[in-house]
Amino acid sequence: MARPEVLDRIKEAEEEADDIVAEAEAEREERIAEARSEADSIRENAQEEAQSLKEERLEDAREEIEAEREEILAEGDAEREALESRAAENRTEVVEYTVDLFKEAVDVQSQT
Repeated sequence: MARPEVLDRIKEAEEEADDIVAEAEAEREERIAEARSEADSIRENAQEEAQSLKEERLEDAREEIEAEREEILAEGDAEREALESRAAENRTEVVEYTVDLFKEAVDVQSQT
């Protein structure tokens, strides 16, 4: 093979190698872009799931607090009713005791 032909073949091989490298670099950039896009999508989905889970837990906590509040209010109402009932039962005795004390005080003053 003559020297010009060898040089032409070397030049062709170099051009082909450059094309292969350029193609490989383009493919690499494309894969990197796809990977970044997929990572962004995964991150976004994870954030949405986390937000959803947070809202679900918050709603569960609110429901639990509301149930506990209702229970406390019911217990308070029951205690109030029991106190009112006991007070009503003792009212007559307290009135009689107070009247007796008043009478004693009046008697003591009238004797002085």
